[in-house]
Amino acid sequence: MTLPLTLGDFEREAAERLDAGPHGYYAGGAGDEITLRDNVEAWRRLALRPRVMVDVSTIDRRTTVLGRERPHPLVVAPTAFHRLATDEGERATARAAAAVEALFCLSSLATTGVADAAAEAPHAPRWFQLYVFRDRAVSDEMVAVAAQNGFEALVLTVDLPVLGVRERDVRSGFVVEESTAIPSVRAAGHDGGLNMLEVGQMIDPTLTWPDVERFAAQSGLPVLVKGVLTAEDARRAVEHGAAGVVVSNHGGRQLDTVLSGADALPEVVEEAGDEIDVLVDGGIRRGTDVLKALALGARAVMVGRPILWGLAVGGEAGARRVLELLLAELDVALALAGVPRAADLDASAVQSAPWARGPG
Repeated sequence: MTLPLTLGDFEREAAERLDAGPHGYYAGGAGDEITLRDNVEAWRRLALRPRVMVDVSTIDRRTTVLGRERPHPLVVAPTAFHRLATDEGERATARAAAAVEALFCLSSLATTGVADAAAEAPHAPRWFQLYVFRDRAVSDEMVAVAAQNGFEALVLTVDLPVLGVRERDVRSGFVVEESTAIPSVRAAGHDGGLNMLEVGQMIDPTLTWPDVERFAAQSGLPVLVKGVLTAEDARRAVEHGAAGVVVSNHGGRQLDTVLSGADALPEVVEEAGDEIDVLVDGGIRRGTDVLKALALGARAVMVGRPILWGLAVGGEAGARRVLELLLAELDVALALAGVPRAADLDASAVQSAPWARGPG
């Protein structure tokens, strides 16, 4: 199989392969999709400031996240319903991530059970993303199973107290069919045949900051809070015992016209300081985007939609190729930026791009 050359090529080919409903679900955003588009554009509004005459014969991508050295800063973001892209679902994703030593974050809305996903790559690092269901016993059980199966951390998604206005799903009539098994949904008493609004109504809207401490104590695992866009919430995360935050607007799928990850990242990093780790997601499409995120203070980046494009085009091999492309591009970017050690990146490597300032 000849796989695409770029992530953009993967995206275009996936659009041709997927049915309208699943494609709209994967690709769509909230409202007028302003934030969806800006997630990508925001990285392009940053220009790189390369240094020359630097020995770049050895490239070192390593980073440290949650106190552990990682071979590189790529994390497979938690995204739902991988079986809509490939029959093997999250099993393929887990193997692809393991093949390139990427952290894999399994979604609560996965179409593969927690233990089954862990079994696909038993020695690979993995996190579990948690949606808190109205039936909290379901969430508590998922957390317990994740802890028993070697998941290193919980990623608590906090920006979905209600479902955003997702018009693509309404227009396409997208429904998660009963044949698409979702273990968490079944545990909550549903067998599929649900539209996304019904899925959203299963999420507990009463989630508050003390729940961070509760889940950390209950699981014995560090908790990262995913969905932080402000310094104020970064401070609350610190105060309530979070080990890290993910600067994220849910892929532009929740509240439209919020800041992009790239634009929100600096204020969160400044507030967090050295107290907790900061990650970022949204719009990562090139190795240069990864470099810019690290320069702005992120410890790692989460990659979501491109993994789905890879699965749709080539299953496990496609998802692996997406990650390999980003890593290869990151190596080139580090060399040409004159910063061969990713850990040495800082804000001096980037600036606002002249082309982003507009006329006059």
